[in-house]
Amino acid sequence: MKREYDFSKAVRGKFYRKGAELRLPIYLNAKLQSRLERIAKKKGKDIGDMVNSLVRKEIKFIEESI
Repeated sequence: MKREYDFSKAVRGKFYRKGAELRLPIYLNAKLQSRLERIAKKKGKDIGDMVNSLVRKEIKFIEESI
């Protein structure tokens, strides 16, 4: 890294977008992803839908056990 940076020509908020949503990238273990892909393919579903469904069920289970 440089010792100093010149921000004199910078524009504040250049990439700010009101109402933009943060989408979290989630990285799965390679073996787990492979298994989920096979299951999703068998069920004719998208892997994203499968993961969302599993997370939803897991959250429900956790909330019920609290």
